[in-house]
Amino acid sequence: MTETTSLPLFLVSIIAISLTGVMMPGPVTAVAVTKGIQHKKAGALIALGHGIIEFPLIALLYFGFARYFEFDGVRIAVGIIGGIVLVTMAVGMLKTSPPDINAVRNERYNSVLAGLATTAANPYFFLWWATVGAALLAGAHEFGGVGVVAFGITHWLCDAAWLLLLTWLVFNSKKLWTERVHRVVFSICAVVLAGFGGWFVYSGISLAVAP
Repeated sequence: MTETTSLPLFLVSIIAISLTGVMMPGPVTAVAVTKGIQHKKAGALIALGHGIIEFPLIALLYFGFARYFEFDGVRIAVGIIGGIVLVTMAVGMLKTSPPDINAVRNERYNSVLAGLATTAANPYFFLWWATVGAALLAGAHEFGGVGVVAFGITHWLCDAAWLLLLTWLVFNSKKLWTERVHRVVFSICAVVLAGFGGWFVYSGISLAVAP
């Protein structure tokens, strides 16, 4: 980051980097697809749950806690516990029947909780912030407190915009979905969650037993 770089240009680069990350398939995306069937604005609520984890994390990194997320013990714990959480969510998703899918029950609470859980259960989310995110935060720090706040809000708004678009698209196309399509989509999302969960557990155990 150079002194001639303006804050607006820096934030444009943050938007580009953030969108490339949030648009990658992952646990949060899988949950957004399933919640989008129930409510077109579920993406905003999922983003809220995501932000409940992300904003305090940004604050911790700002005050110099990035190194703690690189400790093997922390990575092992987050990997194993997070993986178990995702696998549990996947099993629950597979047990969901089509009538339950179309029923909106405590949607606000469920969507916020889903965003929070899938974010907290993802060890690579924390590793990204401990590396790439920390570097971006250092760049934002050059613009002072305003730069840091603008960085955090801009990054989160990218997450929210993508998730809201995704759930809106799913909701507005659900009339084309038969019961079989519902089941296939939920099964695919469950497999994605279970796959990430299994990989996180495996990575945590591998790190624990590594010489």
